[in-house]
Amino acid sequence: MSVKDALLKRHSVRAFLPTPISPQQISDLLDLARHAPSGANTQPWQVAVVMGETKHLLSQHIQAAFEQGEPAEPDYSYYPSQWQSPYIDRRRACGLQLYQSLNIEKTDKQAQRQQWAANYRAFDAPVMLLFFMDKSMQTGSFLDFGMFLQSLMLAATEQGLATCPQAALAEYPAQVKQLLGYADDSILLCGMALGYEDNSAAVNQYRTERASVTSFTRFFS
Repeated sequence: MSVKDALLKRHSVRAFLPTPISPQQISDLLDLARHAPSGANTQPWQVAVVMGETKHLLSQHIQAAFEQGEPAEPDYSYYPSQWQSPYIDRRRACGLQLYQSLNIEKTDKQAQRQQWAANYRAFDAPVMLLFFMDKSMQTGSFLDFGMFLQSLMLAATEQGLATCPQAALAEYPAQVKQLLGYADDSILLCGMALGYEDNSAAVNQYRTERASVTSFTRFFS
């Protein structure tokens, strides 16, 4: 598979087959992703591979916090505190497509809440990846991590695997760090569902629109 094909094929998957993935398969993907660039070769990434009973237990802990109404307390602000166009418009369109694919009405807040809770199970994928870095690192390391994550997702796509990068899995870092034994002063950036796509699931059929090159690019000569 070419890089072009992998870029076009990759999409966020929210329904997975129960087909297991071996630790060696995951290690092979990470072995490719580790070649991502980073400022001054700092390589800030730390990865937790969560499967089996540990995944089940961790998902239970996060879901319990969510269902009991505990406020999310992520280690950093992923989204802006005040939304404006065109970003709020894209966000709304993305959510609308998701709920329409699941036949969830805009007014059905309970069904929307249940669907959101699926985030905390990594959409029942066999593997949940969680990504940490030292709190001493600064904004540039977030850029480095983005390149690492994209490298990982493209490598997975090339191997016939599916992914969904998830900011939601970083909403309750205290529960995650306590169960997995990560330091309180580390930063939980995000998570990722990893597995084989359920191609029969309606939620995997829609595709979000991408802005045209001309809308975000200026050429100077």
